[in-house]
Amino acid sequence: MADDIKTTELVAVSVFPSVADAQVAQGVLDEVGIESVVQSDNAGGMYPALDGTRLLVRSEDASAAAAALAAPYEDEQKI
Repeated sequence: MADDIKTTELVAVSVFPSVADAQVAQGVLDEVGIESVVQSDNAGGMYPALDGTRLLVRSEDASAAAAALAAPYEDEQKI
């Protein structure tokens, strides 16, 4: 992850029930060139249901990230 993402304003583009789900979505964003960070507070994995896992992106990338995450779901609806 580039250091510059750590110094910009980050916003949650989505909240997931698990780190694994957030990482799948992070892969979608990686494919379209949007850097992201997975944020979770689950006591080091001991309590996975403690809190949702947030997928954070730069504020200027939020709308593009939301569209990228919605695109796979929209494609499934066409089948």
